[in-house]
Amino acid sequence: MNTKKLVATNTQSHKLAIGAGIVALAAVAAGTYYLYGSKKGVHHRKAIKSWMLRMKAEVMDEIEQLKNLNEDLYKAAITKVADKYKTIKNIDSAEVVALAERMQKHWKDIKKDLHASVKTIKKSKKAAQ
Repeated sequence: MNTKKLVATNTQSHKLAIGAGIVALAAVAAGTYYLYGSKKGVHHRKAIKSWMLRMKAEVMDEIEQLKNLNEDLYKAAITKVADKYKTIKNIDSAEVVALAERMQKHWKDIKKDLHASVKTIKKSKKAAQ
């Protein structure tokens, strides 16, 4: 049995799983920070409309499909979904633009969470070895 090939495949799939977990964590962190982390969180929770929740969920889905997450990809996912929502008849495009801009401003906080998560994963990986 070729154990080297088995180990190489296992570590690659392990890396992909870690990457997917980090991306999912970033998506959750973005939504959580928007609703509860900022000083205006109470106002945000009151102002949310159902389409806003759907738009955020679609952005999270876009982000979760990415293998790696960086600022450009994060903002591109938001822009892609926002462009779709601008064309919907009953939704004010100015509100869509405002929501997209607010979501894009959260990148710095998400980046901090990502770095903290990566450090935790690296520590647990070293402890497992």
